[in-house]
Amino acid sequence: MKKLSLILVFSSIFFTTFAQTLTVKDKESGEGLDFVSIFSQNLKILINTTTNGTADISKLRGEEKIQIRLFGYSSQTISFNKLENQGFVVLLQPTSITLQQSVVSASRWSQSRQEIPAKISSISQESVSLLNPQTSADLLGISGEVFIQKSQQGGGSPMIRGFSANRLLYTVDGVRMNTAIFRSGNLQNVISLDAFATENTEVLFGPGSIIYGSDAIGAVMSFQTLTPKLTNKDTLEITGSGTLRTSTANQEQTGHLHIGLNGKKWGSITSFTRSNFGDLKMGKNGPDEYLKPTYVIRTNNQDQVVTNPDPRIQNPSGFSQTNLMQKIRFKPNQKWDFKYGFHYSETSDYARFDRHIRYRPDGQPRSGQWDYGPQVWMMNNLQATYIDENKFFDEASIRIALQNFEESRIDRNFNNPIQRTRTEKVAAWSANMDFYKNLSTSSKLFYGIEWILNEVNSTGINTNIDSEETFIGPVRYPISTWTSAAAYLSFQNKISKNLLFQSGVRLNTFLLDADFTNNLVFYPLPFEDTSLRNSALTGNVGLVLTPSDNYAIHVNASTGFRAPNVDDIGKIYDSEPGTVLIPNPNLDAEYAYNVEIGLSKVVGENIMFDFTTYYTLLENAMVRRDFTLNGRDSIVYDGQLSRVYALQNAAKATILGLQASLEIKLPHNFTLSSRYNVQKGQEETDDGQVSPSRHAPPSFGITRLSFKKNKWSGQLYSEYAREMKFENLPLEELGKPELYARDENGNSYSPSWITFNIKGRYNLSNIFFLNLGVENITNVRYRTYSSGLSAPGTNFVFSITGTF
Repeated sequence: MKKLSLILVFSSIFFTTFAQTLTVKDKESGEGLDFVSIFSQNLKILINTTTNGTADISKLRGEEKIQIRLFGYSSQTISFNKLENQGFVVLLQPTSITLQQSVVSASRWSQSRQEIPAKISSISQESVSLLNPQTSADLLGISGEVFIQKSQQGGGSPMIRGFSANRLLYTVDGVRMNTAIFRSGNLQNVISLDAFATENTEVLFGPGSIIYGSDAIGAVMSFQTLTPKLTNKDTLEITGSGTLRTSTANQEQTGHLHIGLNGKKWGSITSFTRSNFGDLKMGKNGPDEYLKPTYVIRTNNQDQVVTNPDPRIQNPSGFSQTNLMQKIRFKPNQKWDFKYGFHYSETSDYARFDRHIRYRPDGQPRSGQWDYGPQVWMMNNLQATYIDENKFFDEASIRIALQNFEESRIDRNFNNPIQRTRTEKVAAWSANMDFYKNLSTSSKLFYGIEWILNEVNSTGINTNIDSEETFIGPVRYPISTWTSAAAYLSFQNKISKNLLFQSGVRLNTFLLDADFTNNLVFYPLPFEDTSLRNSALTGNVGLVLTPSDNYAIHVNASTGFRAPNVDDIGKIYDSEPGTVLIPNPNLDAEYAYNVEIGLSKVVGENIMFDFTTYYTLLENAMVRRDFTLNGRDSIVYDGQLSRVYALQNAAKATILGLQASLEIKLPHNFTLSSRYNVQKGQEETDDGQVSPSRHAPPSFGITRLSFKKNKWSGQLYSEYAREMKFENLPLEELGKPELYARDENGNSYSPSWITFNIKGRYNLSNIFFLNLGVENITNVRYRTYSSGLSAPGTNFVFSITGTF
């Protein structure tokens, strides 16, 4: 027994002497930093920290010069003895250049920006607090790298790198938001998210299919909502924030409150937001084609066109929205961390404004009514994280989620009493298991599996609004299930202190079953049901080269895919008057092939520029092409003889672009920054012609002059976009003249525009602060490209926030 005790004592002395663990942390946040390079030039030894910022540096004992560096931080050179004297803890100071994002989580794991060979843009909570966006679509827009299209005020459809809608992926707290009915046109689902309850937003540009699967072609938009905090105290800590906001362009009335209960093992956060928006008023100086001189009312069972007292007011465009979030966290020990989140969002009915500005050849409106019904989103999300170093993983994460979506379309032709209501409901189940393993001090392995099930139900009701008689109408979608199962593997290796290699692969199978019997009474389809079974293999390879602390290059080649969904294979829809889109059960996945090269350079300590150029090829693209139904090229749809179309894998598209950023730290607490985006694309159209890509907007950007000192912070900024001339408009857009201004020849075009804006924040005390802002100071009347809704004119924004 005495001999065993001596062995244990000497073993303890040995490991204390020779196994020294260094911890490297962010000086401001206190978080451990991953993949920090710890290098000895003398011994030619390179060691990297693990996910919690730790590394065994026993091999460096006695060294006089140990270099500790991570891109985005000021490096340190220090001796082993000094490290020992300060308890083997190093605090790295983030550089003052905000373009160098330090830690990102768009890859589902918190990782150093240096580890990701693709471009990532992060929108901080501090920026959101100052700029005060009304919706989550506006929140994405403040990045200066996401272009937002709006068909109505209750919406906002991002365009990124020439792609939009179901070729972009949304995630909330790591859970995929895209469903089987996400369409290829413009999507409004992002407004279901609450900007007040968003902690951090990241955009991972380019294909992200390795981690996220189908739809992640142009980008992944990752939203991290407020997370319950834990404390080291035995008593319960109560924190929270409340905001009241108003703005003049749409008579906004918004109230928000969130309350956190923070304990040692338990934490909770409750968030509630309610917003009311009136009809939006456009600017004064700009094209007359954007004015709204009339609108429709119904009196005595007749639709009447009445004069709009103020043509700058876009009637009808108002709506309201309610958001609720409840999250609970339980961390019983250092190994387990459980999080449960409940999200609920519901809008009022709101007009699809671009349909209210369509007119017949006789000058009468096409629609007496065209509304979206309430857009409802609910998510239950349970996540468990387990940390324990073993031969299979160092950290494991399991996410199980159920989302319920409901949306509807309510429309009626002008002076036609038949109102059509089409309602869609989707139950979206998902389960993810993700694992992380340190293979050595220089290499990591990420792997996981995913399962998704979407159940789609669609109903159609026609109502005679004069007689109040209702009867069954055709539906938008078949009764369907869409299933996806996948496994992925991603490997990282720090080849040297200056070079990181990453590669990955994903195998994805997808299944779709559709039952069309709910529509056979209305449309003579030659089949009752259909099934689709297929798979997709995607991969990526990338390098990150950091020759010095102020210089980085990333190179990335990746593939992405989008599997046919229920909207593609099953929708019956009039995309424009005189045409009808019918189902095609023979679709296959479309594939994107992307390559990008990025360069980041810091000049001195005050200037940084960042350039990323990319090229994307989309093959097997799904496009509308002429089709036949029972040998006929036209059928009667909603009482009109309509040309038959169907989606087919018959096209390709190419996108070439440049994203440029500049940041300059000026004297006296000022910062000048600018971001500019250029994208040019070509795609094959429905009839086989080559056309500019529909979702590649004109060049756009944002320039900011920011100030921050003591209780004040402010920003003077300008947003702008170049014009898109008639000859550069996509062919599909030429069929929507109501969206565009007229040039000197009477042709449609999208004019250039520029706005000047100012926002400021003042801390009244430790718990209260004011936000004041003036948007579109020069009162420009403009529409962002492809939008039906004109942007706000001069808009005064005021809010007051209290924290506790």
